[in-house]
Amino acid sequence: MDLHVFVMAPTRRAVSETFIRANLAGLPFRKTAVFGDERPLRKPLACIHGLAVILSKVFTRLGWLKVASLPAACTTWLLLQRHRPDVVLVDFGFHAVRVMEASAWSSVPLVVHFRGSDASSETKFLRLTNRYRRLFKLTSGVIVKSRMMQSVLESLGADPETIIISPSGADPRLFYGARPMSASPCFLAVGRLVSKKGTLKTLDAFRLMRDMLPHPLCKEVRLEIVGEGPLRKDLEIALKKWNLCSQVCLLGLMPQGKIVEKMRKARCFVQHSMVAPDGDSEGTPVALLEAQLCGLPVVATRHAGIPEVVIDGETGFLIDEGDVNGMAFAMRRAVLDPSLAGKLGAKGRRHILNNFTLDHHLCAVSSLLKKVSVASSRR
Repeated sequence: MDLHVFVMAPTRRAVSETFIRANLAGLPFRKTAVFGDERPLRKPLACIHGLAVILSKVFTRLGWLKVASLPAACTTWLLLQRHRPDVVLVDFGFHAVRVMEASAWSSVPLVVHFRGSDASSETKFLRLTNRYRRLFKLTSGVIVKSRMMQSVLESLGADPETIIISPSGADPRLFYGARPMSASPCFLAVGRLVSKKGTLKTLDAFRLMRDMLPHPLCKEVRLEIVGEGPLRKDLEIALKKWNLCSQVCLLGLMPQGKIVEKMRKARCFVQHSMVAPDGDSEGTPVALLEAQLCGLPVVATRHAGIPEVVIDGETGFLIDEGDVNGMAFAMRRAVLDPSLAGKLGAKGRRHILNNFTLDHHLCAVSSLLKKVSVASSRR
């Protein structure tokens, strides 16, 4: 099927937005992409669109929410008239709100891909509740990361018949090769240093776990944290306060290839995801899929879509949000029983291979886009 998909997203530059680049590379259709933070001078219409997105953001901050949907929608309508796509795919619900009216004006079906903050946080979701109700009157398809996210969006009017649940998936061509049974007792955390990733909780659990271990194991354990964000300074302060500087490394941003190398040398992957003070929640963290696919056991929380991809007691251990002691005990098990870590990691890899690879995700999204296009052509 010669489908032309018009892809829109706030940005493709952010290191964490690997899923946008994966969709562009993997969807088996002709694709045209426009990003809200790009203003290419050689493409006047796309440049004007970037300026219109800025204006939409300003109106949103001023509280003029209905007006905020107009500037970027007008330039999107012009782009759709020029490129004549069969379907529009927009990443992030808050960005879809900016451009949604163009779909109604042009009769091009709209599919929206929700991620996490756009279905939970104060600024990107709760403030826009009424605009989301309007959005769901215009959408022909919705992609979500978890059953919990599906429930939230259905409460605002999303049609259950148009929704698919699809974690973004991990790439088996890249993520493989961990040997937790023989690895040194090193824990790995990967993610932005923001509240919902719970990195401070992970650090506290590591501290408690270290103090539970016999000598010399307590001196051998390590924690490596990959990522950057506003909580880095708080982490640095905690490291000094808890005397962890010699056992915990803040590695900053790293490319995927380097992250895979870290996974292949680790004993266990850890992430204490939790609801942030502003309500921001995960969708389904891709790093958890990647770690399991690599062959690592996971210690994580019962948060958002995590219980849908991590099998408690079989591919890792799940604890309640905020249960630092429970996380410490689970991490301790991974240190004291390398063979258990190996068994959990092996089962985790099979679980992701069978259910949550990048190909699974691309197949699900492709099927939805085809279905939406066919239904639109029959009207």
